[in-house]
Amino acid sequence: MTLADQAAMTGQDGRVTQQQPDRPKRRTFTKAYKARILAAYNALPEGSPERGALLRSERLYHSHIEHWRKQAENGTLGASAGKPKRNAEDEETTALRAEIKKLKADAAKLESRNEKLAGELNKTKSALDITGKAFALLQDISSSADSDEN
Repeated sequence: MTLADQAAMTGQDGRVTQQQPDRPKRRTFTKAYKARILAAYNALPEGSPERGALLRSERLYHSHIEHWRKQAENGTLGASAGKPKRNAEDEETTALRAEIKKLKADAAKLESRNEKLAGELNKTKSALDITGKAFALLQDISSSADSDEN
């Protein structure tokens, strides 16, 4: 650690404090920049030291060039950080899939509730049937008791 680093990390009390540097930001490149660098790189003779000098001056790696060439061949050369740009169809498809998933979950809940309510309905029908038979039995007993008194 240099004296400048220590001075930057020294607190008011003279102690050295550990400061975490901010995470570096990932660079993004515009479509025009990528196309310009690809054209300049391809214009230089293959295997020439000028290609390496171009990459060093732009702080790029050969993998950038390879990736951008693939993007240019596929027609997806745009401002990206390694992830392809989503188009409207992909977003619509994703939204529709999410809606379908929600509808399926809702349908499963409704089916479960329907089965539960069907079970309760069967219990209620059985209870009404028993109540009806009990009422009929009490009427028979009542009518036979009335006829015995006469």
